[in-house]
Amino acid sequence: MKVTFPHMGNLWICLDAMLQYLGIETVVPPPSSKKTLNLGSKHSPEFACMPLKLNLGNFMEASERGADTIVMAGGCGPCRFGYYAQVEHIILEDLGYKYSLVVMEPPEKHISELLSRIRYITGNKPWMEVIRGIKFGYRKARAVDRLEMAAMRKRPLEKRAGQTDTALTEALSIIAGSAYGKLDDAIARASEIMDQIPVDRKPVLKIGLVGEIYTLLEPFANLDIERKLGRLGVEVDRSIYLSEWVNDHLFMGLIKGLRSSSLYIKSSAPYMRHFVGGHGQETLGAAVYYNKKGYDGIIQVLPFTCMPEIVAQSILPGFSRDTGMPVMTLIVDEQTGESGYLTRLEAFVDLLAEKGARKEELA
Repeated sequence: MKVTFPHMGNLWICLDAMLQYLGIETVVPPPSSKKTLNLGSKHSPEFACMPLKLNLGNFMEASERGADTIVMAGGCGPCRFGYYAQVEHIILEDLGYKYSLVVMEPPEKHISELLSRIRYITGNKPWMEVIRGIKFGYRKARAVDRLEMAAMRKRPLEKRAGQTDTALTEALSIIAGSAYGKLDDAIARASEIMDQIPVDRKPVLKIGLVGEIYTLLEPFANLDIERKLGRLGVEVDRSIYLSEWVNDHLFMGLIKGLRSSSLYIKSSAPYMRHFVGGHGQETLGAAVYYNKKGYDGIIQVLPFTCMPEIVAQSILPGFSRDTGMPVMTLIVDEQTGESGYLTRLEAFVDLLAEKGARKEELA
């Protein structure tokens, strides 16, 4: 068995660590690229969203490296993601790819199925060993998130353009390559690398990123929005980090001290009081959260045709009118052009800067 999985930001670092610790051979697909998207788009339904197309391309490229088993998350509720694994598997079969499919359904709905599939993947390893592997993978996920948070704080302040990205690449490589029992040392070294980035202390704009989880976490899908905004002098925070999502949906919130989707759901009450699938409700709650935290603006990122985020998008203008918080929505698919995307980001940042300058004049 050679197991592969889709790319979603740096998800591969923690999944690869967990599976390899359990003695499972992994095949990490190449980083998502234009080639990946073209492969997936060519064989996907036209109106399928970008995550399906990129996932399909990931699996096609992983097959070239010898992968024969796909591990994919499942879902429930009014979001098409819940059946994407099956759709992708059927397309791959039609194209002649020989893959076994293992879908990990959310434990709050299908705990017995989840456990049986973990058993299948791990080859009946002792549960204590499986738990150690999961813990190892999760600790890497948390370390990666902290490094990414540090990078988002440092980019708008760095003294020389590109230093943060270089340091982040090195730090992530250290975490990815660390063995079980050596992770504490790796985390310390990686953190030291990020701490040593020279910065200028100056006021910066702050933007909260909200929206659909895949397009928030996968830099190829969102055209590296975090880096682009950082280079425009903006400190960014995103409403979803991998370790927080895992804690909410797999660990049922057992790890305390992390942001939880329950916070966003409570905050969304003035604008939406029920689940609409995906992260639609959390998007609105996160917008309220960032407004209360004093952020300068909010950007919603979503894949074209994403129903839950379209619902949130239709309500965000009302939130913006009520609060005075500037909000911009960016919709991405295989047709999205980088130059037009960057122009919109630059215009939005200029708008926020002018708004801030007017506030100072009136103060």
